[in-house]
Parts: sequence; structure tokens; C-alpha cells
Amino acid sequence: MGGFFGVVADEPCIQDLFYGTDYHSHLGTRRGGMAVYHPDGFRRKIHKIENTQFRSKFEEELSIFRGNMGIGVISDYEDQPLLIASHLGNYALATVGVINNLDSLAHKALTNHRGHFTEMNLNAINPTELIASIINQGDTWVEGIAKVQDSVQGSCSLLLVTEEGIYAARDKLGRTPVVLGEKAGKFAIASESSALPNLGYTPVKYLGPGEIVRVSLQGYETVKQPGKEMQICSFLWIYYGYPAASYEDINVEQVRYQCGAALARKDDVDIDLVSGIPDSGIAHALGYAAEAKVPYRRPFVKYTPTWPRSFMPQNQGDRDLIASMKLIPIRKLIQGQRMLLCEDSIVRGTQLKHFIQRLYEYGAQEVHMRVACPPLLYGCKFLNFSRSRSEMDLAARKAVSELSGDQKVDLNKYSDPDSPEYKEMVERIRQRLGLSTLKYLNLNDMQEAIGLPSSHLCTFCWSGKEHA
Repeated sequence: MGGFFGVVADEPCIQDLFYGTDYHSHLGTRRGGMAVYHPDGFRRKIHKIENTQFRSKFEEELSIFRGNMGIGVISDYEDQPLLIASHLGNYALATVGVINNLDSLAHKALTNHRGHFTEMNLNAINPTELIASIINQGDTWVEGIAKVQDSVQGSCSLLLVTEEGIYAARDKLGRTPVVLGEKAGKFAIASESSALPNLGYTPVKYLGPGEIVRVSLQGYETVKQPGKEMQICSFLWIYYGYPAASYEDINVEQVRYQCGAALARKDDVDIDLVSGIPDSGIAHALGYAAEAKVPYRRPFVKYTPTWPRSFMPQNQGDRDLIASMKLIPIRKLIQGQRMLLCEDSIVRGTQLKHFIQRLYEYGAQEVHMRVACPPLLYGCKFLNFSRSRSEMDLAARKAVSELSGDQKVDLNKYSDPDSPEYKEMVERIRQRLGLSTLKYLNLNDMQEAIGLPSSHLCTFCWSGKEHA
């Protein structure tokens, strides 16, 4: 999904910028970069971080960065931040999101505005450079950024550094978060609020959908008011977000407790222990265990020092290998037990199936699963997490296809938890995974756990509806 971090200070900013950017590494992406402004000019570095940590790539290069303003980014695919020269002035730019109409916007930039693109990779245009080309069509920074917000289909939040300060903009419908922090007259802008506390910043403003804020040493001001319509990604609380992060001032960990508790309130299964699939499943499991008054245990532990996140590799075989190597079972805590596992979601289920089989091999008597969101029926159109995935790879879609024999079947009945089709779909997934029982949290209970009006939440991957 990606994340960014920016700093405006009255002293060298590189230490805060370095660690603040690093606090976004959990988003599991492939490029890391930083750019710092100094009156002598910009300094920039970009590195691949697929097989190593952001910190280890940049620690030895920090001395090259000089300046009091800068931005860093953990990017999904493309190299960034980019350094741009334009009629508005020189600037550095970092973006987060996905541009579904990239080809048409690029064609328009090339033909109508006689533009050009240099940041090419396998004949693909760098999305951040495309965003820069749109910004450059404006007569002011604000006009150019607003044009981006109105032009992009999908999502695009951004940080833009000029010699006067940093412009921070949240995408038009607020699908991705942006938060502003302050300490003693210094300012930081982050995708994740969890990047702020250990650096001494206090959150002072969560940008609204489509809002543009200009940040300088004189303070911050809204230069484009937020819109009234919001569609923030619900999955931020269920899975993507870091436990210490808050979005719209709602903490991720607390929401996960509430999801687990909601699952427990509608359950009557007899079990000996509750456990969470690391990492995000742990908080859901703690909430379930507390509500059900069943012991929380760790019958398997996650080994993280050398294994990356399992969703990152493009090859399914590599993903399965990583998943199987990371979770280490503890036989004495598994043998003879009726176990209930909490998971944030079931995407393909391939890795999960192998893991459940291992639990039986280690002597589990029963293995039940409770999932903190509804079945995933649609691939995301608005963020980059599922960019390389086919909808037909989703466990729920496979089950629907097997049951209906028609990949174009109306999915509305399969998203209704009270319909027979939904129950058949869940039962088919349960059988494939080899579970004793399987239940999902329904959409209403999930939205209630988050605590925002349903009209403010994007639930497309479960409901197929772009608006509530």
C-alpha cells in the first residue's frame, strides 16, 4: 500500500525524517526513498528494500542529506520521491495510492500538453511522474494538486516539498490517511500516526478527504477545504494498519479487540484455547478470548528476523514457503486441544490450508476459525495491495465458482450472510481448509467495531459497492 513521512523544522531534519519514514516499513512494499531540501538544492536517494530493511539501506548515507525540510516514502513499486523542475519552481514529490486511469491521463499529458516521461520501467510510466505532470498544468501549487485530486480514478495522496514548505494532500475521497504532528514548532506529516509518538510529535490534525495543507515554520494552514464525502479503507483497521496507529482518531488495536469481541458474542463453540494468526490476528483473538472468557494461548510463534512478509513475493510458491517457515508450532500446546484461531481475513487461503494441516499433524483435536471481516469477493480498485492478484484467486470467489459453475454469477446473494448461497460458500471454504467450523464477522458488526458511519467507509472488497 505504501506510506510517506515529511518534516519541516528549524534545524536539520534528517534524523526525524529517517526514523519517521522507517516507521512505515510495515506496509510491506519494495522501494524506499528520501529527499531533503537545502538552499543549495535537493538531495535524494532511492533504494530497493525487497530483501532488506529500509534502515540498513540508508543508515550509512545519512551524511549526504542536509536541510530542514524533507520527505520520505515507502513505495509499492515505483521509484520515488522524484525531483521535478517546473514553471512553478523546483520540488520533490512522493505519492501513495493507485491510478486506475493512468494510461488515459498519460495519453492526455502527451498529446494535449506535449509532455514527456523519463521515469520508465518495462515501458510503464512511473505514476508519481504522471502526477507531477498534472501538477505542472496548474498556475499554482494548490491548483495543480487539486487537478490531481479531480483527475485520478482510484486514489492519490501526496507530499510536495518546495523551498517555502511542504504541501500535504489527501486523496479526494480520503481512502488513504494523512495526519499532521507537531513538537515545539516543528511539524511532521505521516501516513501512519504511529510514526509520531517516539519522535516526540503529537497529532494535531487528521486531514479530511481532498484537503490540502501547507506546512512551514510559520505553522500550517488549510489551502483547500476538505470535501464532505469520505470513503476511507475499512481494511486499514482490520489488517493493514499498525496497531499503534489511529485513523480519523480511531485506534487500530482497539477496533481489532472489538471485532474479536463481536465474533465471540455470536459464537457458542466449545473450545480449550483461542489464538491469533500473527500479526494482525492477535488483537482480534485477544478480543475474542476476553469476551468468551476462554484462555488466550500461543501454540505457534512467528519467526521474523530473516523472513519477509509472505504477501510480498509475486511467485505463489515463494509466498507459501515464507508462510510455512515463519510460523513455528509448539506441539505441547497443540496436542489434544480444541483450538480456535482468529484471522484478519482469508484472501486465497492457500497458506492457511497448509498451516491448519500442520496443526492436525501436531495433535490438534479440533481447529476452528473466526475471521474479523466478511468473505473477500472483489479485488481492491483503490489501493495497491491486490494489484497483482486475480479476483478468481480469492478463496470466496473460488467457492462461488465451484458452486455456481458460472464466474459471472450475481454475487449479491453470496455477500448476504442470511442467504443459503452465503452459507454454502462458507461451508465450501471450510471444507477446502479442513476446519472444524468457520465463521466470518458480518459487515454491520465490522462497521460498528470501527465506529464510523457506514457512508464514510469503503467496503468494496466485501460488498462490491463503491459507495454505501
